[in-house]
Amino acid sequence: MNEFEKNVQSKNNDVVDSIKGFAFSFIFFTLIFAIGVIISVVGR
Repeated sequence: MNEFEKNVQSKNNDVVDSIKGFAFSFIFFTLIFAIGVIISVVGR
């Protein structure tokens, strides 16, 4: 066992972190898309 396995900084589950990262990026890009659609509709 190496020293990194003995001294773990974060003990929470990786699946939860990956779900959070996916959700935040999905919400971010959806928000940018929605802003673009709103600007396109208003600009008509």
